[in-house]
Amino acid sequence: MTGYDVTNSAAVIAVSPPLIANLARQAMIDEVNLTPKPGLVDRDNSGAHRDMDLALFMCSIDAITPWFSQFYQLGYEHAWRPAAEVLTIIRPAGIACEQAMFSATGGVNTHKGGIFSLGILCVAAGRLSALENALTQRSLCRQVSEITQGLVARELMMRRHASTAGERLYQRWGLTGARGEVESGFRIIRQSVLPFWQRHQPDDRCLHDALLRLMAVNPDTNLAARGGLQGLRFVQRYAQNLLLKGWNRASLEQMDRALIARNLSPGGSADLLAVAQVLSALVY
Repeated sequence: MTGYDVTNSAAVIAVSPPLIANLARQAMIDEVNLTPKPGLVDRDNSGAHRDMDLALFMCSIDAITPWFSQFYQLGYEHAWRPAAEVLTIIRPAGIACEQAMFSATGGVNTHKGGIFSLGILCVAAGRLSALENALTQRSLCRQVSEITQGLVARELMMRRHASTAGERLYQRWGLTGARGEVESGFRIIRQSVLPFWQRHQPDDRCLHDALLRLMAVNPDTNLAARGGLQGLRFVQRYAQNLLLKGWNRASLEQMDRALIARNLSPGGSADLLAVAQVLSALVY
């Protein structure tokens, strides 16, 4: 089955492999085109990045997109295996997808976080479909959490010597980054974004509001890597104030200038925004 199949008041959206891939692709396209986007690449500028622009992001998205269907298929084909084995099974595909991205971007990391989060989301969707379970926000997030249980402990807590940026940030400040968010079943998105998702708003207004809500609470490791805890708290407080006082394009542009001046890029929140958009297409 393809497309949306709304059958009753407890309707479920049936998602085929091409559609879940298309949802992920469109979410990435909408995220990068959202303008203005404080500290991030958009149609106006490259944010706090000197090695990226909109055209590079689109090349990256084109390279990544075919893999979303592959992730779905892996989840579908190995649905009979215990959830704890899934990450090991999909890891080679994840590495190959990253290599495709790097080949397209000349070695620039445009979407590594997006590949991780959206890739696991597609795997979870394939697994649910094979098991003939309803594909909803709740079931999908629960499946993501089951697939990634123990990830933080294995890859962060148990590492004595930090060899990656993520490991160093965890050892220094206890930040779990994308690993913690997937293991929680996208808790930040479920608690701080989806309940406020206003479908009746213009698309950009809805996405901007969601991005601000993410920046206000997300312990974004991209920000911590660039500006330490001070930079992270600066962005969180700035977003909280805009949500409290109200915001418009001018205030977002001002925030963009402030983050660029401090070399701050909330890339983790940008990745979660794409995930939130995919989840928003499903019933609760």
